[in-house]
Amino acid sequence: MNGIRAVLFDLDGTFADTAPDLARALNRVRAEKGLAPLPPEVARPYTSSGARGLLKAGFGISPESGDYVALRDRFLEFYEKELCVETRLFDGIPELLAKIRLRKLPWGIVTNKGKRFTEPLLRLLAVDHLAACVVSGDSTPHVKPHPAPLLHAATLLALPPADCIYLGDDLRDLQSARAAGMRFLAAGWGYHGEGGDPATWGAEAVISHPREILDLL
Repeated sequence: MNGIRAVLFDLDGTFADTAPDLARALNRVRAEKGLAPLPPEVARPYTSSGARGLLKAGFGISPESGDYVALRDRFLEFYEKELCVETRLFDGIPELLAKIRLRKLPWGIVTNKGKRFTEPLLRLLAVDHLAACVVSGDSTPHVKPHPAPLLHAATLLALPPADCIYLGDDLRDLQSARAAGMRFLAAGWGYHGEGGDPATWGAEAVISHPREILDLL
């Protein structure tokens, strides 16, 4: 891992545990439709796929379904009102950020979550002023697994992509990093979603706790 000059994080399932608040928003929509709450452990693996994944878990629909847009918009309305009720930084992330700062390494967030959610959430988590860059799902014309968001982050940091490492919990994160020419670490504590076991992805490493990042660097 020699030569790494910046650390980039996926948000949901890597940097912050957003699953409880997203599951609550999903269950608000289910309640309006007369459905029982979906258990958190059922919704959790779908969290990294955002509204698409959670609506699949909650209603068995895809973006091609006729009522998808209405359900998605209602879900996002509920979520925006309660962004950070139970959401917390994952254990070890605050300490990792402190040590990264001591080493004078910039860090940033690259997520498919829209800016209307990302920026307020980082403010509520009290880390927005510490990030050297924040790239949301609508910051570029493409979202992960396209490399554009990670390439944009590298541009904002004024660093070559090869000098950055990306930490994520979804197979799309690895695909985006590879396409951008970045090295990738898989977050073993994350949601993992439809990508299955991160040990099969071909990441540089699967780490079980954020503290391991500094050991690797």
